[in-house]
Amino acid sequence: MAQQKMKWVDIASMSLSGLCVVHCLALPFVIVALPFLGVFVNNDWVHPVLVIIAAPLSLWAIISSSAWRKWKISVLVAVGITLLALAAFVPALSANEVTLSVIGALCIAAAHGLNYLHHKARHEHSASCGHADRLAGD
Repeated sequence: MAQQKMKWVDIASMSLSGLCVVHCLALPFVIVALPFLGVFVNNDWVHPVLVIIAAPLSLWAIISSSAWRKWKISVLVAVGITLLALAAFVPALSANEVTLSVIGALCIAAAHGLNYLHHKARHEHSASCGHADRLAGD
């Protein structure tokens, strides 16, 4: 059951990372089409709030699944969160905010994708998993 919970957390984290990428890449076009949305996205609080929500969720998913022991996952999460934090909290990097945010979100999504695949690879079919009977041909 805990393994199912961890898969859900990885999927949620990948979804948040995907939303971050969509936000960074598509939102400028939406702002041009709908100027009143600029009130929400041009505020200084939007990116810090998103990082404050996404970073703990990603860290929780990776730490509680013991994926931090796999160096590729740990490096991707660390780089991703660092880039998102730099983009959100360092005003001197505002010219590169979108680039840093997109690369950071992609790193986090990749880490959660690897973590998800790691969980999937460890699945062992048994009577309690619910689909072992179909795979056995019964």
